[in-house]
Amino acid sequence: MSETKDNLLAEINIPATESFALLDTLDAADHRYIKDLKINVSNALRAQTLTEKEAILLALAVSVNQKHTRTIDSLTELALTKGATDAEINEIHALVSLLNANNIFYRFKHMVDKEYYNTAPAGIRMSIMMNPVLGKEFFELASLTVSAINGCEMCVTSHEQSVKNHGATEARILDAIRLTAIIKSLIVLL
Repeated sequence: MSETKDNLLAEINIPATESFALLDTLDAADHRYIKDLKINVSNALRAQTLTEKEAILLALAVSVNQKHTRTIDSLTELALTKGATDAEINEIHALVSLLNANNIFYRFKHMVDKEYYNTAPAGIRMSIMMNPVLGKEFFELASLTVSAINGCEMCVTSHEQSVKNHGATEARILDAIRLTAIIKSLIVLL
């Protein structure tokens, strides 16, 4: 296997000795894409508007959302080395779970667009959003990224505005979304 593939896996704390059939096949067939993916992952994890810890926690949220056990484990370990606490990691898991419920519920309301559904209360408890361990701005940023993966236009719009209201720049938002897209593209091959 190529050194580029090994370095790509190292970015997300996975030893080069591990094998992933799709990634290995693509690496053997076309090193150009693996090189691009390695550069994309490296750049996304080092975005100027995100701390290392924030980038790893967002990557962890993608992994949890995609139920990819191997990257959940490697990114959890990496997040701890970057200063994340158990409470922050647990909140990422809870956030992803909550957003999956919200994304389905609000995507339905948006798609059907009927008065009864639009005016009825959600009936979904969301107390972790009130005083998040991760802080309001980052919690909203992570909520935005999960909502983008899950394709809930209503949630994306709401969380994007909330993140900006909590002081995030559009550059920070775009960096978080780019990271989310790139980590999801990597997980597809693992």
